Amino acid sequence: MNDALAGLLVLLDLEQIEQDIFRGQSRSAVIPRVFGGQVAAQALVAAGRTVPDDRHTHSLHAYFLRPGDPGAPIVYTVDRIRDGRSFTTRRVVAVQHGQPIFHLSASFQTWEEGLDHQEPMPPAPDPETLATGEEMVPRYAAAFTDEGVAGRLLEARAAVDLRYVHEPPYATRGTPREPRSQVWFRTNGKLGDVDPLTHVCLTTYVSDMTLLDSVLLAHGRGGWTTGDITGASLDHAMWFHRPLRADDWLLYDQHSPSASGGRGLGQGRIYTRDGKLAVTVIQEGVMRVPR
Repeated sequence: MNDALAGLLVLLDLEQIEQDIFRGQSRSAVIPRVFGGQVAAQALVAAGRTVPDDRHTHSLHAYFLRPGDPGAPIVYTVDRIRDGRSFTTRRVVAVQHGQPIFHLSASFQTWEEGLDHQEPMPPAPDPETLATGEEMVPRYAAAFTDEGVAGRLLEARAAVDLRYVHEPPYATRGTPREPRSQVWFRTNGKLGDVDPLTHVCLTTYVSDMTLLDSVLLAHGRGGWTTGDITGASLDHAMWFHRPLRADDWLLYDQHSPSASGGRGLGQGRIYTRDGKLAVTVIQEGVMRVPR
C-alpha cells in the first residue's frame, strides 16, 4: 500500500462527534475545490456506520449542491429514514460553513437469492498491457493549461492505479470520437481484511474521476486540463449489483448518450476482471464552453 492510499483510507475514516453526526477532513482536488468523489465516499461511510453489518449497499443517489472548501472539515448528518426487514434507507447531508454542499440517499439490503442475469462484459485488453498514469500523463503535458497540471493530476490519482484503454480526452483534443471510454482501475496496494463497505466507498470515490470523459470525446474537447470546458458534477447515482474488491482490477466501461442545455450525461458499468457486472453508474454534469 502506498502513502497516498493510506492517506485516502484515513480520509474515509470519519470522526463520530455525536450520534448520527460525523466529521470528515478535506483536501484539494486538482482544481481548488473538494473532489466530488471524496464527498460521495465520505457520505456513504457516514450512512454505512449507522447500518447493521449484514446489510450491504445496493444503491445511492446524490446531488452536488455547492463547491466544497478543501480548507475546512465537512460535517455529515445522517437521517435514519427507514429500517425494514430487508432494506435500510439513510439520508445524509454534508455541511460546510453552515450550508449544505451535498445530499445523499443510500439504500442497504440483506443478502437474498433471486433472479440473476447481466449484460456481458465488453472486450478490453488486459490492464497490465496498458500505460500507467505516470507513464501516460507526462506525454501530454504540453496540452495542459499550465505546467503544474500534470503533477496535480498524478497527485490526485496517486491512491489509484488507473489505466486508459484508449487515449484520454486531453490527448485527442480537436478530434471528435465515439462517445465511449474505458479505464481499468484498482487501488495502489492491497487492502487486506477490510469490510465490504470500504471497497464500495473506494469504488464510489473512483467512479467520479472519468465518467464524463465520454461527453468530452463526442465533441473533441480536452476538458478542464486544456481549458476548453468548464463544469462540475451535478448528480450521481450508483447501483451495486454484485460483490467487488477495489484492490482487484475493475473495468469501467463508460459512454454518453446525450449532451444538451449546458449539461452532459455519462453512463458507466463496472465489471470485475472475471466478467461480473458489479456496478452501474449514471452522472450528469455541467459542461460549458468558455466564452
